[in-house]
Amino acid sequence: MPVQPSLPLTPPPAATELTPDQLRRQIPAAELGFASTAELRHLSPGWIGQQRAREATDFGLHLDAPDYHLFVLGEPGSGRSSLLRQALQEAALQRPVPPDLAFLHHFEQPLRPLALRLPPGQGRVLRQALQQLSRQLPQEIPAQLESAELMLAAELIETAFEREEKHALAALEDLATRHGFKLGRAGEGDSERLQLLVRDDRKNGPDSGPSEAEVQVRREMAHTLARLREREQARDQALSALQAQTLKPWLHSVFERALASVSGLAQPEQAWLQSWSQAAQQEVLEEIELFLPRAGDDDEADRKADLAHWQACLKLNLVVDHAEQRGAPVVIEDNPQMRSLFGCIEHPGGDDAGPPDHTALHAGALLRAHGGYLMLHLADLADDEDLWDRLRRFLRSRQLQIEDGGGSAGPAGASLQPDPLPLNLRLVLIGSPDAYYKLQDSEPDMARRFRVKVDFADRFADHPEHRRAMAIWVAQRCEALGLPHADASGVAALLGQSHRLAEDQHYLSAQLGWVERDLIESAAACRRRGGEHIQAADVAQALQARARRHNLPEQELMERIRDGEHLLSTEGWALGQVNAMSQIDTGDHRFGVPMRITARTLAGHGGVLNIEREVKLSGPIHDKGVLILQGYLQQLLAEQAPLALSASLVFEQEYDGVEGDSASCAELFALLSALSGLPLRQGIAVTGALNQHGEVLPVGGLNEKIEGWFQVCRDRGLTGEQGVLLPARNQRQLMLSEEVVAAVAAGQFKVYTMSHVAQGVALLCERPLQGPAAGEATQASVQALALQTLAAYRRACQRAQGLRRGRGRA
Repeated sequence: MPVQPSLPLTPPPAATELTPDQLRRQIPAAELGFASTAELRHLSPGWIGQQRAREATDFGLHLDAPDYHLFVLGEPGSGRSSLLRQALQEAALQRPVPPDLAFLHHFEQPLRPLALRLPPGQGRVLRQALQQLSRQLPQEIPAQLESAELMLAAELIETAFEREEKHALAALEDLATRHGFKLGRAGEGDSERLQLLVRDDRKNGPDSGPSEAEVQVRREMAHTLARLREREQARDQALSALQAQTLKPWLHSVFERALASVSGLAQPEQAWLQSWSQAAQQEVLEEIELFLPRAGDDDEADRKADLAHWQACLKLNLVVDHAEQRGAPVVIEDNPQMRSLFGCIEHPGGDDAGPPDHTALHAGALLRAHGGYLMLHLADLADDEDLWDRLRRFLRSRQLQIEDGGGSAGPAGASLQPDPLPLNLRLVLIGSPDAYYKLQDSEPDMARRFRVKVDFADRFADHPEHRRAMAIWVAQRCEALGLPHADASGVAALLGQSHRLAEDQHYLSAQLGWVERDLIESAAACRRRGGEHIQAADVAQALQARARRHNLPEQELMERIRDGEHLLSTEGWALGQVNAMSQIDTGDHRFGVPMRITARTLAGHGGVLNIEREVKLSGPIHDKGVLILQGYLQQLLAEQAPLALSASLVFEQEYDGVEGDSASCAELFALLSALSGLPLRQGIAVTGALNQHGEVLPVGGLNEKIEGWFQVCRDRGLTGEQGVLLPARNQRQLMLSEEVVAAVAAGQFKVYTMSHVAQGVALLCERPLQGPAAGEATQASVQALALQTLAAYRRACQRAQGLRRGRGRA
């Protein structure tokens, strides 16, 4: 059986007391190299600290291949949207302007409008030409049909028909007269009809039915009228052919003139337009009556309504107009919906409205972005399952189908069915890192459409180049927002706050939205005092004012501590009791909360009891920390024999739950104190996690935790013996307030770091963790005293076990 290595007996170095310079990154204003950001307003900050994201963006925007859409991941406020918008606009200027897109009426299949791509700006030209043509036809067609040549030819046709009609009716009249009948007319206008009448001198005798003569006359009359109707149809056809023959060359010339106004058309589009023009001309020739005034008010009103409907067939529905476009389009869709993203078909209003025509088609963001770029936010899409599914289908097919916006066929029971449109665009999807990796895991087919990952860092290294870029960014925001410029001290203060946001002395925060918030509020403080430039004092005042607006929960908790309702000791010594530090984040404000941890031990075999876990007030990370603590205790104290120990750990007066492992060191110190009988210093608050070897691990929220404990000590009076103990690996995260730094400089407050729990034990107990055994001349170590207690516990357990066995034999 392998032997577990024992802990080193050589004590580690003592806990390190930090100097004021180690508690905060100070940025000398003189090193920034300017007096005011007004000097920098004409410069460009570039992609501050986002070189990786910049390279990925350039790669994705200039690669013309399918499925290389961009997924931009970063936290809100990191500049991801504004920088991508700027990059899109720059890349778009290097790409050609895509064609205009329009729809025309399909004369053969009215419900399947025809899509037409035109050179940029030529859509307007064609639309104007067709509008003029639709006004020209009703005005000039009647005039064309009133020419002398046409009138003479039409008169000849009419005369020939009238002559034939007259002869036929005369012969019929003669036949009727010979048999004692006469012809008469009944009705008026179009309802006038020919009748066979009996002469008065033949009306005698009873009615015995039609005579043979009457039957003969009626048969001839029917034959004559049928022949005249055929001749009438022939006349109408001849007149129509004459009108068509007259109009056809003129129609061809006016349509050609309209189409000739469009320049730069490719051969396929030219052939397509010519085919459409021929269909439109044929439609005119078949509907000539619509262009000729009619007698009668009702008939004329109906004609004008029908004519207006026909004129709409000549309209060009220009859904995408690039007449004023420079470069490729950049579309930012902040409110994506079915209609706004994919386009729609709008039905005409009214109960008696017919089906929609091609003018009811409307473009969405995808169609407008053809040949360019479209930016969307994933959060705006993910909650609409239908919208997300349709976008997935579009990315797979790369074709856009404009569908009925209302999801129904409309009042007339039919809707347009335009053909799918092939589109070529680059989609830029913006989301959080969590959303990106969730997409990778849950929808791999969708994720593979976004092969370009643009990853925005949440922080960047603090060096002179980035400091200057940040100062230029401040200058630009001051100009854009109309704020007073900042002097060097103001920029230095903003950079210091950026370090605190990043929680690192070596890095600045990439959350530019938060820095802009600080800038705006600092400018307000500057204006209140009537200053010309934002100074460091304005930044400090703005930060204090915002904290006051948001820190009511913090102040209420501090009042409970001051009133003694929340038990904490800031002086003296206590057995099995230590002050830990936690952090509360309300979303708009973060603050530190000190809390007391107590431990109790007794003989038994229950191990370490985590009371929070037993009552379901602890999270999995905290539970893990307690289990790691037990592993270290076993290594420290159970090398010779198993632990005969039952211990309890509790966060006093904590009722909202505990999560995280940052109190693991404090819990260990409380247990060791209870086992060894050595009290702990109550003026030193502790934070830090540990591993099974006793090494102290870094934790988060450090600055807020320290300032929370400092506030409690300050309210009760600083003694110079109070302070905090934290992981040495956290030292670079320190960006403490000026008040805390000043108190440390004055010797009123101390900040210690430890890399191993032994250093913390030595500081809090003033005894080494390991060393001389109990009974030797020097003071016994904490380990030795704890082992002595555990030996007593073991003997007590053995006695109790022996008594139970004895009662069992009796």
